[in-house]
Amino acid sequence: MQIVYERCAGLDVHKKSVVACLITPAPNGERRKERQTFSTMTPDLVRLRDWLKEQQCSQVAMESTGVFWKPIFNILEGHLEVMVVNAQHIKAVPGRKTDIKDAEWLADLLQHGLLRPSFIPPAWQRIVRELTRSRTSLIEERSRVIARLQKGLEDANIKLASVASDLMGKSAQHMLHALIEGELTPEAMAEFALGRMYAKREQLVQALTGHLQAHHRFLLAEHLKHISELQDAIARLSAEIAERLQPYEELLKRLETIPGVKRRLAEVILAEIGPDMVRRIGDRQGVQRRLLGLLEKPMRTYLIPA
Repeated sequence: MQIVYERCAGLDVHKKSVVACLITPAPNGERRKERQTFSTMTPDLVRLRDWLKEQQCSQVAMESTGVFWKPIFNILEGHLEVMVVNAQHIKAVPGRKTDIKDAEWLADLLQHGLLRPSFIPPAWQRIVRELTRSRTSLIEERSRVIARLQKGLEDANIKLASVASDLMGKSAQHMLHALIEGELTPEAMAEFALGRMYAKREQLVQALTGHLQAHHRFLLAEHLKHISELQDAIARLSAEIAERLQPYEELLKRLETIPGVKRRLAEVILAEIGPDMVRRIGDRQGVQRRLLGLLEKPMRTYLIPA
């Protein structure tokens, strides 16, 4: 079988160790295999990189094992050509793949050009993707805390959520803080209603009449504090994302022209798919699945009520 890469290496990645198998040409014309094991600590990964460079290794392949491949990719990126491959693709290639010889098997497949690399976004996109995913997680956590707050109100027979469409709105926030302080009557708290809620004062008086006990007030205060902290963290993440995506402002505006796509979702789409679709033309199905997944996600994930 034709040799595509004269000097290449396969990496078997684990949580605490990396097994490397380096294939190089021997003086007698045969192929020489050298195996070494490194820890996943940064100094040892740097030693792995230096060893591969000293051996003039041109290509490196490893499986996309959980998140364990990322630190190794970050160390090797820019110094060697790194190929991250899907484990399912490797299983489709017949051969003698065992846990002991994973690195050797990867190196064998790589030298003959039998591996298909996964698409790895550029560094800036990976950073923005991590930021947008963290923001989405915080928004989802915020929704869960609001649900717990509403559950606490229901436990105290406070039906504010039945009258106010948004518990995080200004009117509802004033009423919630008044409930926690416990000094005002339902009639007085109903006067905090603003805008369209002002006409619902009679309903609010009934909704704010319940059996709020000391532990309810304590929990409501904790939930509101948690929500405020999450809101601040989300705002900081949004500012960081906006700053990093400034070079793509025109592209973001074009994405916002899609019906139902606002700025936050446009940022997520750009982070997940990237601006250069030409590079991903071979992964058209993967792009479609990712885009459909984003659009099918509940819109509340990307929106924060005022």
